[in-house]
Amino acid sequence: MSTVTAAVIQMDAQGDLDDNRRRASKLIDLAAARDAQMVVLPEVFVYFGETNMMRQHAENIPGPTTDLLQEAARRHKIYLVGGSFFSLIAGSDKVYNSNLVIGPDGEIIAHYRKIHLFEIDAPGEVVFNEADIVAPGDEVTCAETPFGTVGLSVCYDLRFPELYRALADRGAHIITIPAAFATKTGKDHWEPLIRARAIENQVYMLASGQTGIKPGGFSCYGRSMIVDPWGTVIAQAQDQECVITAELDFDYLWKVRKAMPALKNRKL
Repeated sequence: MSTVTAAVIQMDAQGDLDDNRRRASKLIDLAAARDAQMVVLPEVFVYFGETNMMRQHAENIPGPTTDLLQEAARRHKIYLVGGSFFSLIAGSDKVYNSNLVIGPDGEIIAHYRKIHLFEIDAPGEVVFNEADIVAPGDEVTCAETPFGTVGLSVCYDLRFPELYRALADRGAHIITIPAAFATKTGKDHWEPLIRARAIENQVYMLASGQTGIKPGGFSCYGRSMIVDPWGTVIAQAQDQECVITAELDFDYLWKVRKAMPALKNRKL
């Protein structure tokens, strides 16, 4: 496929699981109504509350959130990057931050577990250490689709360019970033990092964020965006829950890679 319509969903998930799932489903419906063939949800879209409660709401896979994602992908015949949610680890009090990719037949075609865990210590603004409740994954993960290879990452991964180069080495044409970026860092770093990863690896970047103030006072930056392989922002969300779409043109991707063959010219 030379083009595909991609949708990025921006959510303001709160502490009501049923309401979050309901709104996620409606936003997927809206994306599909705009002819999106690939849809990306944000990080922890199922529940965003106090840290200890987030762990208590971790699920098995399969489970309620997996069922929702599979049903939505099957109903709309789309590729659905299911943001992320906390999944249980047998025999552990920690959880994984899990990102699933569901095919149009409703089958799970990839499962990425967030590798880099967010840590920030800015007293009076935001203090958080994801490793207190989450165990890191250890596998670089891609999903194969008819429109190309999709590399998977989640939020804080964005600060580690070696992961994105590893995804490019595995043939990624698109890289997705479900996120819940803190406003403290997002206002200065979100867009530059996304554009840098797109330019470095000559890929489309689909960055789906959380927005709003969460229970406990954590503020999410939002500004979800779609960036092309030249580093141009081709769609960006307003500061509210919404869906943005853009056409990904893979002839243009190959034109960029031919004009400036940085991937081919690598020495290290």
